[in-house]
Amino acid sequence: MITQPAAADLDYSDTEVALRDSVRRLFSDRLPTDVVMSSYDNPAPDVSGVWKTLAVDLGLAGLLVPESLGGAGASAREAAVVCEEIGRAVAPVPYLSSAVLATLALLNAGDTDTVARLAEGAITAALVVPFSAAAVDPVVTAHDGTVSGRVDTVAGAAEADILVVPAIGDDGTELHVVESTSPGVHVRPILALDMTRPLADVEFTAAPARRVDTRDPDHALRTALRTASALLASEQLGVAQWCFDTTLAYVKDRRQFGRQIGSYQAIKHRLADLWLEVSSAGAAARYAGDTIARDDDAGIAAHVAASYCGDTAVRAAEECVQLHGGIGMTWEYPAHLYLKRAKADQIALGDGYWHRARLAELVALPPN
Repeated sequence: MITQPAAADLDYSDTEVALRDSVRRLFSDRLPTDVVMSSYDNPAPDVSGVWKTLAVDLGLAGLLVPESLGGAGASAREAAVVCEEIGRAVAPVPYLSSAVLATLALLNAGDTDTVARLAEGAITAALVVPFSAAAVDPVVTAHDGTVSGRVDTVAGAAEADILVVPAIGDDGTELHVVESTSPGVHVRPILALDMTRPLADVEFTAAPARRVDTRDPDHALRTALRTASALLASEQLGVAQWCFDTTLAYVKDRRQFGRQIGSYQAIKHRLADLWLEVSSAGAAARYAGDTIARDDDAGIAAHVAASYCGDTAVRAAEECVQLHGGIGMTWEYPAHLYLKRAKADQIALGDGYWHRARLAELVALPPN
């Protein structure tokens, strides 16, 4: 008898609800919108204390790390909940770059000592690849215990204590760990569309590096990027959900010509369409996190979520700006934060076209 696999339960568990409430409460208390908007000031405010609370006090830096290495031993489902709340608050914290990308790359490569330090929140890391990268094609070279080369638009590099560097060495692709304060390391922050997720250009000039002893660095990097793409979809879901909820509340309250503007049919139709898209994005993002947790068709689900949720977040943010009318165009109202995060995330870790192309390959869809 052939048994069918159990259907995925995409509802939030009690543990996930409690985790969501804790993260949401932290961001509500410590990252109100005026603080987030000041990320565009010069100098930007220091919100490292929020990251420290998230990473250490709540223990979320090690959420994806096994308990044997000092982590929580949780799955991508729980990490997706955190990413969703980060998107909802547009939180300027390096969770995706450090606790997901860099940590998973080192974990899958077997660098247990560094992973243990990351799990306890003692250090923060960044994977030195362009934030737009969906696949790793190293441009840094490794030779005689040093690395040299330049990588642009790296997320989380400016605040990272260590840099996880894919490089080309004598054996092909290698993975190296570099201290950000080492000689020969130059991290230059750059102006980004979304200043709540700082980017930097990173250059190495014969910088001292420690090679991670792993048999398959390509697999470690692919796994980290695939998981990060799926979790980024949850962040995009959080952005879209905030935009929809806020817009719905606004059109119920705003009145013109003696009527709530939400009572007009054109507004109703636009919000109904948006509700359907955001609900579908929720299903795609939740399913991606669940399949990665169960390691079941994770590649297909990740590509579906990444290609769909990015576009949905942008549409939700655009509708948020437009349906708020004049106030939506102002700097003082936070809608622009969500539009910028949505647009930046849309091309991060591969754009929708790239993910749809990979999805077509996985399901053997014939080319046109």
